[in-house]
Amino acid sequence: MLVETVLGNVNEPAWTERLREAKVDDLVLDQWDAQKSRLRKTTSLGTELALSLARGVRLRDGDVLAWDDATATAVVARIALGEVMVVHLDTLHGESPDMVIRSAVELGHAIGNQHWPAVVKGTKMYVPLTVDRKVMDSVMRTHAFTGLTHEFIPGTEIIAYLAPHESRRLFGGADSTPHSHLPADLN
Repeated sequence: MLVETVLGNVNEPAWTERLREAKVDDLVLDQWDAQKSRLRKTTSLGTELALSLARGVRLRDGDVLAWDDATATAVVARIALGEVMVVHLDTLHGESPDMVIRSAVELGHAIGNQHWPAVVKGTKMYVPLTVDRKVMDSVMRTHAFTGLTHEFIPGTEIIAYLAPHESRRLFGGADSTPHSHLPADLN
């Protein structure tokens, strides 16, 4: 099966109704596959599928990729992404330039020192969970950044708003082996 366009999304009223009695064949995509516009993969019911989307089209969780009237079967994209820590930078509006610079440098140092990939978009910094959520929360609380707050949200809530290079930065290496500063013979 060749898929060249997205037909809709399961959250759209027309598709919600149509799929109520339909058989849904999930195309499960991990953080790597979700960024691709071209791939070959087998669905959960065993359908061989080739994806060939136009440049710039990004899949969202729940996108309907195929519909067969005869069998009332839909192929639906299911994107399995991890959580993302969102650091809210909007609280720095109105602060003195010195405070904004200090906060930005300290936050950048803390995130960089952990080797966590990050993307700043508007007034938010997105950092994928590369270690346990409790560890990331502890790092943020330990640094006690003045006026900055953070929360954790599913990666699927933000991937549609990211440019391809931003998606790759956040989700392309999120499951890579943690980096260490220890000499190789001590690791």
